[in-house]
Amino acid sequence: MSAWEESSVARVLPPARPRKLAKVPFVELADGRLQGVVSSGSDIGRVYVSSVAAGDFAFTCSTNNNRPCGGAHGSFCKHIEALIGEAVLQYGAERVARYLRVELANGQSDAWHITRTMAATRPPQGDKTAAAPVFSRFLRHLAYLELVPTTAPLPEMQWFPPTRAVA
Repeated sequence: MSAWEESSVARVLPPARPRKLAKVPFVELADGRLQGVVSSGSDIGRVYVSSVAAGDFAFTCSTNNNRPCGGAHGSFCKHIEALIGEAVLQYGAERVARYLRVELANGQSDAWHITRTMAATRPPQGDKTAAAPVFSRFLRHLAYLELVPTTAPLPEMQWFPPTRAVA
């Protein structure tokens, strides 16, 4: 393993460009998928958990209470398109395309081309079981926003004992 893989510090990359969190409050490249939470355009109390798998571009989109998205029948819905757009803002088009294994022509590295290239393959519906862990991670991130700012350690972030003694 390389030195950075053995360290207990994860490298944090700054966003490629600032983005607004109202439409897509949570986006991540994890578990072999681009996945995240997208706000509903019609109901303030509803969000959609959307994902696109790397390689075969299998996609899923469902509400936070596991109801299927009405627009995700045979092709990407507007929630998935918004997710891809925000991922490009967060991570950059090249990184998103590389992670999802999208082959783009030169000069076509933007959200629109990434989305169209994936949609042209006529991707299948994906595994819907990923929605629960993604939504759970989103809720955990929201809980950190409610904490009072402090420099003291957070108990749930203390993975190792505070002393050098091994229990």
